[in-house]
Amino acid sequence: MPSPHRPLLAVLSLLCLVPVTAGAAERPARIVIDPGHGGSQEGAKGPGEMREKEVALQIAQRLRSRLEAAGGDVYLTRERDSQVSLTERVEMTNDHDADLFISIHANSMPTKRMRARTEGIETYFLSANASGDAARAVADRENAEAPVSRAARGDSTLAFILQDLVRTEAHTDSSRLAYSIHPRLIRATRAADRGVQQAPFFVLSGVECPAVLVEVGYISHPQEGLKLGRSEYQEKVAEAIADGVLAFLKDTRRRDAVRGPEVAGPVSR
Repeated sequence: MPSPHRPLLAVLSLLCLVPVTAGAAERPARIVIDPGHGGSQEGAKGPGEMREKEVALQIAQRLRSRLEAAGGDVYLTRERDSQVSLTERVEMTNDHDADLFISIHANSMPTKRMRARTEGIETYFLSANASGDAARAVADRENAEAPVSRAARGDSTLAFILQDLVRTEAHTDSSRLAYSIHPRLIRATRAADRGVQQAPFFVLSGVECPAVLVEVGYISHPQEGLKLGRSEYQEKVAEAIADGVLAFLKDTRRRDAVRGPEVAGPVSR
């Protein structure tokens, strides 16, 4: 049952979603939510007929509803079961001049034994080097839909962005966003905590704002996979991510206000 205080919280949260502006009318934060996969790209398989593409879209829609209720200007990279390339997702985000990008996915394991014992939530931000072999494997799976010719070029967007990561504030803020979202997800769902990770995800590489990819659980796990298909569990996931976004924006707004009037918004572009 929704909390009786939710309407009041939504009104208060509106203040977090308004960026600091200088000499211009204030506008709501622009947030792009990316439901992973779609169309013929089904993603990971869960119990029965469950597919990652469906779970990702359902959670993304619930997350959009919560952020819009709090005053956000929210876009989805796909509204239905349609195929959208990774390049198109990046371009769409930048075309919207987004303040935040959140990609929603569900994880999986390849063997029966690993599927039976591997569960939990991971939250990623972009890095040239993966946190470990497991993080690299997740990135490789999600990057399978990336354009091969572009990914193979030395002058690719991924290579260019990664060369400049140390100097980009968007990268620092991506880390802050991940650490704002992840613990709230763990508390809300009581899922196994697989931590905040780093990996070279193609879909995060060209986005010109703080960006994270959330693996909301292992759809291949017998119990966790079933949870991911339930509306009440999806609501917990969406609410936790929304709370993390609002906390991040509030902290960023406070930080940028201290910097002075030259700061034009909640993120550097």
